[in-house]
Amino acid sequence: MCGIAGYIGKRNAVKVILAGLKKLQYRGYDSVGISIMDEGKVKTIKAVGKISNLEKKLIRLNLKGNLGIGHTRWATCGKVNLANAHPQSDCSRKIFLVHNGIVENYLELKRKLEKLGHQFSSQTDTEVLAHLIEEELIKNPGIKLEKATELALQRVIGTYALVIISEYQPDKLIVATCSSPLVIGLGKKEYFVASDPLAIVSRTKKVIYLKDGHIGVITPYGCQIYFKKKLVKQDIHSLDFDELKVSKKQFPYFMAKEIFEQPVSIENSITGRIDLKNCNSKLGGIEDVLDKLAKIEQLIIIGCGSAYLAGLFGEYFLEEYSNISCHSYLASEFRYRNPVLNQNTAFLFISQSGETADTLAVLREVKKKNILSLGIVNVVGSSIARETDAGIYNHCGPEIGVASTKAFTSQLTILILLGILLGRQRKLSKKIACRILTELKNLPGLIKQVLQQSSYLKRLAKKYLKYDNFLFIGRKYNYPIAMEGALKLKEISYVHAEGYPSGEMKHGPIAMIDKGFPTVAICPKDSVYSKTISNILEIKTRSGKVIAVATKGDRKIKKIVDDVIYVPKIFEPIQPILEVIPLQLFAYYFSVLKGLDPDKPRNLAKSVTVE
Repeated sequence: MCGIAGYIGKRNAVKVILAGLKKLQYRGYDSVGISIMDEGKVKTIKAVGKISNLEKKLIRLNLKGNLGIGHTRWATCGKVNLANAHPQSDCSRKIFLVHNGIVENYLELKRKLEKLGHQFSSQTDTEVLAHLIEEELIKNPGIKLEKATELALQRVIGTYALVIISEYQPDKLIVATCSSPLVIGLGKKEYFVASDPLAIVSRTKKVIYLKDGHIGVITPYGCQIYFKKKLVKQDIHSLDFDELKVSKKQFPYFMAKEIFEQPVSIENSITGRIDLKNCNSKLGGIEDVLDKLAKIEQLIIIGCGSAYLAGLFGEYFLEEYSNISCHSYLASEFRYRNPVLNQNTAFLFISQSGETADTLAVLREVKKKNILSLGIVNVVGSSIARETDAGIYNHCGPEIGVASTKAFTSQLTILILLGILLGRQRKLSKKIACRILTELKNLPGLIKQVLQQSSYLKRLAKKYLKYDNFLFIGRKYNYPIAMEGALKLKEISYVHAEGYPSGEMKHGPIAMIDKGFPTVAICPKDSVYSKTISNILEIKTRSGKVIAVATKGDRKIKKIVDDVIYVPKIFEPIQPILEVIPLQLFAYYFSVLKGLDPDKPRNLAKSVTVE
């Protein structure tokens, strides 16, 4: 989940790499470091914490090199301290590298290297890689750095995205990947390397996505990519987003900006995809597999975190409107199961980044079984986007805040569109399909109405700021939304919050209820309204405070609960998209009022690229 940046060319490498790292802070902010080749010598500066801490150190220096690497760390192996910050180096301090991934057999390799006389200065698995390359150079005098890297990586079990520089060959960058993303940006006699295109989009729109097992050799005069010792031709892709989309604009945090962007992001997700004339969805990314989709009897949805919860919503919707057996699973659990599958099964993989390690692992197992795979992904050109048979892009723009907001509501929207398409292939009537699609077209305007309550939600967050425990409940479509609301609050505010099905209250959770344990009840006027009201009354009987998310105009509920958040009325399966937005705002203001940074919650990173 760490952020990697590299540069070789004619500019000041420090400035280029720092600018790139600032765009990658969402991937980790435990520590940061940079190594610059300055007149044939590598100079390394590190800092614990945010990039601003590194910048203070760099002010005192005058590094002028045109080649370098940088890293912002999310700690997986080794404590958060200066010694464990990247770049890491070998014994001779002539090989420096940055790494995203996990070396699973690093302890075994470390013991063997120590017996050979290597001395380690960190607790990281990454440092082992530098010593392995050093050892190959010792054993094979005169070999090139890329060859030493290739030989070293043959001994590694795990995942990696690597960028390497060395005083032995001070005019090149070496890059390598295995199950961890790395992109190379192409300029005029200059190249940019990063773990995410966001870091380089302001410099170039032409990129190469490095594939697993490939090793690249980059100089100011060219970029050569090798696979199993053979030179391979790489496809050049064009980035389709601009610098403005990755700025905060007038907002104090990316999360706030992304919450308020949802009218636009939903509009972008549905544009060109609603065909009211034929009462159907148009999803160009899966047109080539429509015949196969018409034959499937089971759809398995795979995701992690908020993407899993979107899939859980999709399970409810697809079963109700598509007449397909549908199940949503956590990728981190499903990858260790032995499911019964057949050619009438299809898989749908949901991931904002398209690089989620566990989700990718399931996808690669599915591909071995030759089963149809689809993706819902936000990042164009990402691994899941490339490796699925067909897919649908969110088109909601870069999401920088660690806690997903606009990507989540976009995922819900696209699952509805997919459900309509699959339903129309089967028994879904034109009348119902047209009603749902018409309501979807009205959704951006209704989201604006919800966002107008932001001041009220800030006051509500302040009112409940003293509480350290929250229960979120909902039924049917609102059960996944209750879980998502709880997830948002806990991940950016560090309070205990639990999402639960309303009907399970009497099977355990109600034991926790007292005057110090508030409940957020999602209770629109839908098919299970009366059931949820009964659950609310159970809580109130036990002196529990209740915040209700309810349908605008519902006066009955106002007499029962302590506080109400109203959302506009819309067709039941679309209602959750409106309901989750005030929960996002409540969590956001709760975090800010506690003096926390909602963009950079502790121990978390945006893109989970390691298991």
